Amino acid sequence: MNYFELFEIPVQLKVDKAQLPKKYFELSRKYHPDFFANAAEEEKIMALERSASLNKAFKTFQHPDETIKYVLQLKGLLQDEEKYELPKDFLMEVLEINEQLMDDAGKTGLATRIAQLQSEIYEPVKEIVEGYQEGITSEKELLQVKEYYYKKKYIDRIIKELKD
Repeated sequence: MNYFELFEIPVQLKVDKAQLPKKYFELSRKYHPDFFANAAEEEKIMALERSASLNKAFKTFQHPDETIKYVLQLKGLLQDEEKYELPKDFLMEVLEINEQLMDDAGKTGLATRIAQLQSEIYEPVKEIVEGYQEGITSEKELLQVKEYYYKKKYIDRIIKELKD
């Protein structure tokens, strides 16, 4: 059972976080291991597994990047420790930003440049992410989302360095 089936929602790249807590607590009560204390051993194990999956699913759905990663993995388009090759022009821009990070004087305006880059990489996939439909969204479109996911990881590392 995947996370979407567990939460009884359609597969999507952008989960409505406003509805999640209510559904999470409803399912937590339903699958909490304490309610299976007198059940058969097999049912206890199932309750523990569902409860653990429920917690992982909720945590995944709380973070848009993790949700995207999960869907791409679910579709077999993303592997752990995958070596993904990003476009050279993007890598050059990231390299320039990293050089600016090392130069204190160059940090001026860096936040604006990073925000602009975030917008630039999200814009081409915005409709795909926000309007994803199981069986309708193509693999080609999901591969565009995959590239976005890897680009965003680079930018997130830069933002983390900027904050440190």
